[in-house]
Amino acid sequence: MAIDTSELVHAIGDAVIVSGADGAITLWNPAAERMFGFTPDEAMGQSLDIIIPERLRKRHWDGYHETMRTGETRYGTQLLRVPAVHKDGRAMSIAFTVALLSGGGDQPHSIVAVVRDETARWEQERALHKRIKELEARKAEGAG
Repeated sequence: MAIDTSELVHAIGDAVIVSGADGAITLWNPAAERMFGFTPDEAMGQSLDIIIPERLRKRHWDGYHETMRTGETRYGTQLLRVPAVHKDGRAMSIAFTVALLSGGGDQPHSIVAVVRDETARWEQERALHKRIKELEARKAEGAG
């Protein structure tokens, strides 16, 4: 039995976002809507800037355009963890991999990202690091 890939993209729990060579969103699955707060109607055709913090946009686009130019990315197998922004403006932490879509040609025409929200994990790690620093400071005070 053949798998209906559109059903898979809509059923999967991770956000699946596809953007064209110009960075405009061409696919935004239900998990992307749940994660970032934008409906498909709001996201489709928009720049990825809707989820990229302003301070990171230049770096993002430099890498994006280089990937489209060369047809190569190291994030097909390596997980990339970066800040993102929700529709309501709150900061998020996401992790994702990407795949280049070329339709069988040499040059990619789109990039697909499979994204997971890691905000809760990131906040837990941050709280843990803060607690460790506090305990180390207390230990140092007691030793002095």
